[in-house]
Amino acid sequence: MLGEDEAEILLTRRGAVGLVTLNRPRALNALSLAMIRAMHRQLQAWETDDSVTRVVLRGVGGRAFCAGGDVRAIHALARTGRSEEVDAFWHGEYALDAAVKAYPKPIVSLIDGLTMGGGNGISLHGSHRVASEGYRFAMPEVGIGFFPDVGMTYALPRLPHRAGAYLALTGATIGAGDALALGLATHHAPAARFDAIVDSLAEGDSIEAALAAQADVPPPPGSVMAHRALIEACFSERDVTGILARLDAVAAGEAGSSEAAFAADTAALIRTRSPTSLCIAHLQMRRGGAMTFAECIAAETRLAILLMQGHDFFEGVQAALIDKSGAPAWRPATLDAVDAAAIVAAFEGEGGAHASPERDAGRHS
Repeated sequence: MLGEDEAEILLTRRGAVGLVTLNRPRALNALSLAMIRAMHRQLQAWETDDSVTRVVLRGVGGRAFCAGGDVRAIHALARTGRSEEVDAFWHGEYALDAAVKAYPKPIVSLIDGLTMGGGNGISLHGSHRVASEGYRFAMPEVGIGFFPDVGMTYALPRLPHRAGAYLALTGATIGAGDALALGLATHHAPAARFDAIVDSLAEGDSIEAALAAQADVPPPPGSVMAHRALIEACFSERDVTGILARLDAVAAGEAGSSEAAFAADTAALIRTRSPTSLCIAHLQMRRGGAMTFAECIAAETRLAILLMQGHDFFEGVQAALIDKSGAPAWRPATLDAVDAAAIVAAFEGEGGAHASPERDAGRHS
């Protein structure tokens, strides 16, 4: 048996609170399949435990609430042909996200530091999301040849000002001010007051009262809200090429302005991302707003399994996390070479397991 200091996830009851503590600080609290399964089982147990009236999620270490799923482990498993274990991870992670979304009791996430990918999956779909002064949100999957998953097909298109499309296609990081303005976070409190929040919730105090008692003046909105009109105009285009053209036009037409600089930086960032991933993410943002959560999770499951058969996920993880070259060689390398029909087929479940969106890319080696 592992001691508390060694266990990857701590699941305890404190008064009225079922407390989930992510305990992998050296891995930025990235989620392993064992953590996912343990959390899911415990949520199921607490659901029928009348002594638990609310669940609280925390991460240790201060650097990250949760940096997402353990993509290094997924990369290693897929590279060695252990596809059943890879599929088990995606199914397990997405089932947990769906359980959080449907949970009948309040789930309060106390978010300090970075929250990416799967960290957003287990927090964003819950009822209360408390952002600390160090909160940083990102869905950077297009930068590793993947796509914004964990229910983001549902959540991001529902953000105002096309901010979800901006976040999906750039993978940009935003702070608490923008997150509160967009609804990604529901409350703000300093990280130093998180213990007091847990204590109050454990005593059975009203959740709103407990959060209000520890609240601080929220930070001002950041660049997303400052440039929301530009984002809405540019990211309303019907394809990624159109978005880039609009951004380029703003950058050229308003040279020297803050809008031009933001547009130029945004376009440059998008151009570093996997073309296949960009096309998938854009389709998600176009379709997801009219889909149920269950439909979104089903589409994401098909896409995740499909991309394990391609090139860019392996190339992207290698370049970003393993050799850290920062220079992935995407295949295909351009937007117009991506097979959009194959992406739509996979998204809609039409032969998705056999179609490849990476035209001429072949299988990973």
